[in-house]
Amino acid sequence: MQAVVLAAGKGTRLRPLTEDKPKALVEVDGRPIVEDVFDNLLALDVSELIVVVGHRKEQIIDRYGDSYRDVPITYAHQREQLGLAHAIRQVEPMVDDDFALMLGDNVFRANLADVVNRQREDRADAAFLVEQVPYEEASRYGVLDTNDYGEIVEVVEKPEEPPSNLAMTGFYTFTPAIFHACQLVQQSDRGEYELPDAIDLLIQSGRTIDAIRMEGWRVDVGYPDDRDRAEKRLQDESVDPGEVHAEAERVIGGETD
Repeated sequence: MQAVVLAAGKGTRLRPLTEDKPKALVEVDGRPIVEDVFDNLLALDVSELIVVVGHRKEQIIDRYGDSYRDVPITYAHQREQLGLAHAIRQVEPMVDDDFALMLGDNVFRANLADVVNRQREDRADAAFLVEQVPYEEASRYGVLDTNDYGEIVEVVEKPEEPPSNLAMTGFYTFTPAIFHACQLVQQSDRGEYELPDAIDLLIQSGRTIDAIRMEGWRVDVGYPDDRDRAEKRLQDESVDPGEVHAEAERVIGGETD
């Protein structure tokens, strides 16, 4: 499976940490966020990293070149930061089949392998981790609306009045069907092409969509306080990312008991 990493953002809310660097290179516990993202994906045995770059892209390209820990890197260029669905459209020529997607500003210690396995088992067109967040924070995320049977009926991006507090996190797997959905998405009131709107199009067309409850934790590093919170959690654990995800590698390899 190929993996797409979205790392084109400016990180305006992270200033002053992003005054001289792209958001993905902000350091958490002494290393750039995007390296933690790469390590999470390598633990899932991905065959290639496709990194979407934009703002100050040369810093990312110069730092990582054409590979990371012997896994090849291909770069896609998002010349204007017009939302996640717009960013995904840039990688369509490079993606061969089903792929994983991770946002380049999230620190995860969670059950990512469950998403990959569920998507393969169900042949779902989209699968992603979700978590319950405080209602007052739900408007920061894409939020799920479910019916009485727990089925997803709608995904809403950053709603002023959230229909629930069940929020999408920054890890997904998709089939190529997502590309057509991203092409159909209209610009939101924020002037962006929203990924939740594309997923909602898949839902409304009857595609199979899986939402998996997150086990573990993640921090969306959107503000300086988030960076500090992620750093504290990592320091409290004091565990190398490779060790944390050894079990994920075992699961993906089909070696579960």
